[in-house]
Amino acid sequence: MSRVGAKRIAIASDHAGFELKSYLIALLESQGYRVEDYGTHSTEATDYPHLCAAAARAVRDAKADVGIVLGGSGQGEQIAANKVRGIRAALCNDLWLAEMARSHNDANVLSMGGRVVTPELAEQIVKKFLETPFEGGRHARRVGQLSDIEAEESALHES
Repeated sequence: MSRVGAKRIAIASDHAGFELKSYLIALLESQGYRVEDYGTHSTEATDYPHLCAAAARAVRDAKADVGIVLGGSGQGEQIAANKVRGIRAALCNDLWLAEMARSHNDANVLSMGGRVVTPELAEQIVKKFLETPFEGGRHARRVGQLSDIEAEESALHES
C-alpha cells in the first residue's frame, strides 16, 4: 500500500523523542491526520521497545497507514519497529533518506532522532515521507525479497 494519501498515523517515542512527538502530533492533527499516540507521555526516562512495537503493530494490523517512531537518535526505535513482521522502518534524519526510504524501500514506518533533527526539519522529513510514492519496478522485486527473508527467518524460529 502506498503511503501517499495516508490519513492514519501511529506514533510512539521514548523520553528523548517526547517533545518532538508532541510537536508532530499537533502539526499532523492540524493538517487533518488521525494520530494515535502509543506513548510515552512524558519526558520521564522510559524503555522504548514495547512502545515502538505497538505503533508498528498498528501499521501491520491496518489500524494505521503509516507509523512514526522517535527517540534520541531514532536508531533503537527503528530496530524495535523492524522486529514486527511486515514492517519496513527507516531511520531518516534528512530529506534524501526519507525520499529513498519511500521510493525505493516502500518503508511504512519512519524513525527520527529528537536529538538529531530540529522540529522544522522533522516536519519536512515527515512531509517528504508521506508524499513520496513507492516507485515499484525493480524496487518491488527487492522489497519482495526482503519479505521472503523475513518469512524464511520466521519459519526457522517456528520449528
